[in-house]
Amino acid sequence: MPTETEVKLAVASAAAARGLLRAKGYRVSKPRIFEANDVFDTPDRRLRDAQSLLRVRQVRREAKLTYKGPPSGGKHKSREELELKADDAQTLASILGRLGFARVFRYEKYRTEFQRETTGTVTLDETPIGTYLELEGAPGWIDRTARALGFEEKDYILESYGRLYLTWCERQGREPGDMVFGKRGGQTR
Repeated sequence: MPTETEVKLAVASAAAARGLLRAKGYRVSKPRIFEANDVFDTPDRRLRDAQSLLRVRQVRREAKLTYKGPPSGGKHKSREELELKADDAQTLASILGRLGFARVFRYEKYRTEFQRETTGTVTLDETPIGTYLELEGAPGWIDRTARALGFEEKDYILESYGRLYLTWCERQGREPGDMVFGKRGGQTR
């Protein structure tokens, strides 16, 4: 089965992250783009309890249905990932609704992909709760890349954006909702 292995790293700002990546020889492989992500689950939160994820992501007019299985233990987040591209996010959401799933969380971000070599990808994610680099690739590549960028294993974040949002809400004394830009959710950027 296809497996995703990644870590997140918190960064001070998108500008600082871009400067760091450029200085280390990384170039934009996919320009900055807005993503809207809807997470689906059963009424009894069966997927959340199993540490799994069912998501519909919309980027411009393209949609992607993603299933992520429970993560395996370790210093990297590694889990089964199955994806399917589609033309219509609304139809995907309707199908999931007919199957007994409901949208339980929405999160938004701006994502830019960077590459220096073909063995892994660095993404810059600008979210309503902060800015993160995601390193995705083989575990050895992740560790080498993190060190080259000035990070240590103690800096690795394995939590999902949903979990990071709940922690952010708790620290801010906010009632959780959706992690979106503007008045509907997290902080305004």
